[in-house]
Amino acid sequence: MPPSSFAARYGFERDTVRLDNWRQAPCNVWAFRNVGELVPSMRIRASARAADEAVGDPLGILATHAAALLRSSTDALVVMKHGRVIADYYAADFGPQDQHIVFSISKSITGLLAGLAEGDGMLDPEAPVSLYVPEIAGSVYADATVRHLLDMRITLDFDEDYLDTVGNYGRYRRAVLWHPAEARQPSLDLVGFLASLKKGPGDHGGAVSYKSPNSDMLGLVVERACGQRYADFASARLWKPMGATQDASITVDGAGAPRAAGGISMTAGDLARVGEMMRNGGRSQTGEQVLPEAWIDDTTRTGGSAEAWLAGGNFWLPDGRYRNQWYQTGYPSGAFAAIGVHGQWLYVDPSAGVVIAKLSSQPLPVDEECDRLCLSLFQAVCAAA
Repeated sequence: MPPSSFAARYGFERDTVRLDNWRQAPCNVWAFRNVGELVPSMRIRASARAADEAVGDPLGILATHAAALLRSSTDALVVMKHGRVIADYYAADFGPQDQHIVFSISKSITGLLAGLAEGDGMLDPEAPVSLYVPEIAGSVYADATVRHLLDMRITLDFDEDYLDTVGNYGRYRRAVLWHPAEARQPSLDLVGFLASLKKGPGDHGGAVSYKSPNSDMLGLVVERACGQRYADFASARLWKPMGATQDASITVDGAGAPRAAGGISMTAGDLARVGEMMRNGGRSQTGEQVLPEAWIDDTTRTGGSAEAWLAGGNFWLPDGRYRNQWYQTGYPSGAFAAIGVHGQWLYVDPSAGVVIAKLSSQPLPVDEECDRLCLSLFQAVCAAA
């Protein structure tokens, strides 16, 4: 029997992609573009707008970086300068109107929703988490504030091990329906899983300690504070006002709770629009003030603790800081970023007026060599733009 068109395109049949292998190569190349076929998802609606089209590389900005794009398993890269796309790259069978999971860039988008909720007077970052999600009494979050969540300064007894399938991280993935259930393991939804987490040594508010469940808790806080489901609030207050051209989506658990830490899928062009809005102090490309300028300034420039960042062992950006679920690089350019596993990046260089959105299907969730390569690529592109 001849291979199907699917197998001819991807090198494997669709029925070989399952919940237990969708994040592994080679299945991840297709799966990262079609998460909604594997995990229940909710739509983040955009307004009807003209769809993005590929522009290529008319200025030759990417011409010398083909090897870096290939080495870092790039599915899409969009370069925007002062709000205009000046170069882009799309891998085979992927284009400007196609969604791709952005993993932990979802955390940064959740941080923006928290900023919108605060600006609307519905959320107090200094309030206790339990004010909004009372079910977590008795968990690690019982004496934490929303600010602790925003800045990843929660003392949480949890190992952020992306390759774990049987321990606490595996239990986490099963709770959000990212991994198949196991008969010998008790079934939990996201809220139940978060309520089961325990505190580590010390008090909240110390070192920056990157733990994904904190961002899922933040997503629940935003939902409860606003009285709306995550996707509906994101659509009305972020996606439509910023001028997104395509719908996005976010995975949900069996009870409909959002995977705010990593479940958003979106287009590369709309990811670049998020970065451009950030570069412009919270304004859309049409000039609408979408997010409070003070929140953007705090997130990208003035907020965060350098001491807490280094105390958490985050030496890969020695002058960096973490604020509101975003990274400040500490570079002289003032660059800031949102980052997701398997090579997802949103890199903003205010001094050059450049935004770079990169979607990837790197085989490993964390690849430090690729990270260094990507940062060098971004700096070179910004210098040439």
